[in-house]
Amino acid sequence: MSFKLNIQEIEITKLIALAAQRVHVDAFVIGGFVRDKLLGRPTKDIDVVCVGSGISLAEEVAQLIPKPCQVHSFKNFGTAMIQYQGMDIEFVGARKESYQRDSRKPIVEDGTLTDDQNRRDFTINALAYKLNIDGIVGKIIDPFNGISDLENGILRTPLNPDITYSDDPLRMMRAIRFATQLQFSIDPITLASISSQAERLPIVSQERITDEIQKIMSCSRPSIGWRLMFETGLLSFVFPELQEMHGIEIINGIGHKDNFFHTLKVLDNLAEKSDNIWLRWVAILHDIAKPITKKFMSGSWTFHGHEALGARFVPKFFRRMKLPMDAKMKYVQKLVGLHQRPVSLTMEEITDSAVRRLLFDAGDDIDDLLLFCSADSTSKHQWKLDLYAENLKKLALRIQEIENKDHLRNWQPPISGEVIMQTFQIGPCREVGIIKNKIKDAILDGIIANEYDQAFTYMVQIGKELGLQPRS
Repeated sequence: MSFKLNIQEIEITKLIALAAQRVHVDAFVIGGFVRDKLLGRPTKDIDVVCVGSGISLAEEVAQLIPKPCQVHSFKNFGTAMIQYQGMDIEFVGARKESYQRDSRKPIVEDGTLTDDQNRRDFTINALAYKLNIDGIVGKIIDPFNGISDLENGILRTPLNPDITYSDDPLRMMRAIRFATQLQFSIDPITLASISSQAERLPIVSQERITDEIQKIMSCSRPSIGWRLMFETGLLSFVFPELQEMHGIEIINGIGHKDNFFHTLKVLDNLAEKSDNIWLRWVAILHDIAKPITKKFMSGSWTFHGHEALGARFVPKFFRRMKLPMDAKMKYVQKLVGLHQRPVSLTMEEITDSAVRRLLFDAGDDIDDLLLFCSADSTSKHQWKLDLYAENLKKLALRIQEIENKDHLRNWQPPISGEVIMQTFQIGPCREVGIIKNKIKDAILDGIIANEYDQAFTYMVQIGKELGLQPRS
């Protein structure tokens, strides 16, 4: 493995080395930057450890930067951060840590570089090198054979994993996240320790857990992380409803597919097509209500209404996971609720009315919905996959034809409630809602065109049927 800095990184590290010399401390680059440079991965973060005050070193670096540079200090943690030439550079004094049983917040003392490397979560994150004012990288300080683990694609803790995970249970989620990001295997002893320490996870804040999950969801194969959470027992603490989807029930020799592994396959299928993390959450949540809607009827398994119940679950899940309760949640909720609609349309003769209603309900998210549906096919039989793909393609063409003709994407009916109340000289009442819905249904069913004059005539007709007379 080669370690080579680019011109910008050489300039930055020489600057830090000069500042370290001025404040009389030894400074080292440590952790993720060293790891990622060895792996040839891009990185915009540099972590600097010094045997002394990290804040003082950061302030000296800021003085050496030609243009003004703000130092963000966090005195309670003894850390500081500056941004320079597009890099986030964090400074901290070398330290050693001890933990209390009921908290992942350490008791911190000043320490040596060795102390600091000992407290690192994984051998590949304990790599360090000393900064020199000539910018040349000397021998990498590797007390735990982290370079060998990088070469072999292995994650392991520097010290006893039971202690490492018990001290800070978030490291279990980080192990799974790194395994997913780097597609590394977790050393068997380190992996077994996650299972034995899994019950410690609840002392970690939900925000920190969710941050790791979001990083897992952004990976090229996010199923790796979910499968590892399942295998280690973490999933029952992170997302018990997903855990409950595992398993196959058989009655009279007839079983259904394992919805847990189906969900992971859909997630990976989608990850190959889209980087949209919220659409990936649709994949995770689309069948979440199947366990509670499962019934064996007339010789087959059914999950009637799972999409509607799943959509109702989404806000509760987002709130619990500390995910944003905004348009992103509503987007996921909508697509979970709609995910069966295109599938049902591919199984029957596609009517213009059904397509109009799908367009009306999906709005601008229709393309994402169809993309999800293309991923939601996991049959072991290629002919079934081919037939489904062909039917979905036909549906997409019909949607495009009707959209070009009727312009129903994000459509609002041409007659508003205000027009109805003004025409019949009435206030807000039940009849206004009835008329609006009948106009909407008439347009979607093709009875009248999507334009004001026909809608107005139809409104008058419906009003008369309800005993209302237009007032001039």
